[in-house]
Amino acid sequence: MAQTTPNHTQTVSGWAALDSSGKVVPYTFKRRENGVNDVTIEIMYCGICHTDLHFAKNDWGISMYPVVPGHEITGIITKVGSNVNKFKLGDRVGVGCLAASCLECDFCKSSRENYCDQIQLTYNGIFWDGSITYGGYSKFLVADHRYVVRIPENLPMDATAPLLCAGITVFSPFKESNLVETPGKRVGVVGLGGLGHVAVKFGKAFGHHVTVISTSPSKEKEARERLGADDFIVSTNAQELQAARRTLDFIVDTVSAKHSLGPTLELLKVNGTLAVVCAPDQPMELPAFPLIFGKRSVRGSMTGSTSETQEMLDVCGKHNITCDIELVKTDNINEAWDRLAKNDVRYRFVIDIAGKSSNL
Repeated sequence: MAQTTPNHTQTVSGWAALDSSGKVVPYTFKRRENGVNDVTIEIMYCGICHTDLHFAKNDWGISMYPVVPGHEITGIITKVGSNVNKFKLGDRVGVGCLAASCLECDFCKSSRENYCDQIQLTYNGIFWDGSITYGGYSKFLVADHRYVVRIPENLPMDATAPLLCAGITVFSPFKESNLVETPGKRVGVVGLGGLGHVAVKFGKAFGHHVTVISTSPSKEKEARERLGADDFIVSTNAQELQAARRTLDFIVDTVSAKHSLGPTLELLKVNGTLAVVCAPDQPMELPAFPLIFGKRSVRGSMTGSTSETQEMLDVCGKHNITCDIELVKTDNINEAWDRLAKNDVRYRFVIDIAGKSSNL
């Protein structure tokens, strides 16, 4: 493991967390030369994910400083390797959470590389050459083309950026439960944040009855009027929970604060599924009786493969789905992080890396 190799000859400016203080500072580092399987991407925008804060603060105990965060990257291709035939100069592309995998296991060979046990992330990972990966809080990125996706022409690159993490994270369980092409189900979304607001948009676009489940009564108007939710349940209101028992076919839980899954499970019909895409820093409570008496399933889901991410973007292009964002300048990343830590964002921050605020 090394920060760089002799092949890392390209100087790039970016922003890095140097320690666990939870702040980023301007940082200059080296990226590898564009290889035969690589594309070089001039980064236009990069979404801010809560994961960025976790790695910056070493909340999970696995951070390798300096950390250059960012795995919701959109930009323009400026170099193309000789083995790359699906991209060309000038293409609008994106890079999500994945930088490398083994390419040989059953998961990699069946387009499920996000579950490869040798998966390496876009930042704070170890690339094939042994170097530490650095993410999208930087001016350009060199990426293996097998982990790059094309952005539909009708989607703006700033509001599309968070789809590369938040979007695919909630799309994947929708697809796994056959909810993308089969309308008419009753879908619940726990939490109305960066992931939850996209899940509501997906649910409505795919023709489902969508119920938002939240601890915040103040979010009901926004859920219904801005995002089109059909129903709203205040999860601290016992009467509302009781009235909604056994009414939902599928629920996606996006809340990363510690909470019990029991009350949520009671909202599911018999044979219903709860998809957990959140990552609380403490174990969740999972009572047995709601599982047993409802024949219900709890399933985890982690981001998505490159092909699934491309499918998700194509679906978003078809339905004109993007994230609701607040654009921030590179000078204001730390301020945005502070606000994100307080959940003071509707619904996703995106950094204007190129500083052009274009219509790309």
